[in-house]
Amino acid sequence: MFRRVDPTVLKETCYIAGFVLVFSAVMQLIFALLGSWSFSVLWGNLLGGTGAVLNFFLMGLTIQQALGQSEEDAKTKMKLSQKLRMLLLVIVCAIGAAAPCFDLVAVLVPQLFPRIAVMLRPVLDKLIGRKAE
Repeated sequence: MFRRVDPTVLKETCYIAGFVLVFSAVMQLIFALLGSWSFSVLWGNLLGGTGAVLNFFLMGLTIQQALGQSEEDAKTKMKLSQKLRMLLLVIVCAIGAAAPCFDLVAVLVPQLFPRIAVMLRPVLDKLIGRKAE
């Protein structure tokens, strides 16, 4: 089903996963400081964070596969991928809302972490670039 995963897809997914892990730890700390921490927060964070990283990885795989196709086929593939990935995230959130072992806020908040990581990427690249010089 999947061809070899491109090293760039793996690298970028690891970058996103690292940020999700760091932001998740911060979120756990905030819940603890507010006195609201419980295992449901941990399980919700794991569910939401895993869904967010999986969504990003699947997007990268779709882009990788679309690169070798015609423009029309690539558009079709990307649209289908987006719909299926959104369905995945809706299912993750529905599980988080339905099962009492998950804190819903802790499921939903990690969905934002990849977007934040992508926005911070240029700043970090600039900082790392300056240190390397």
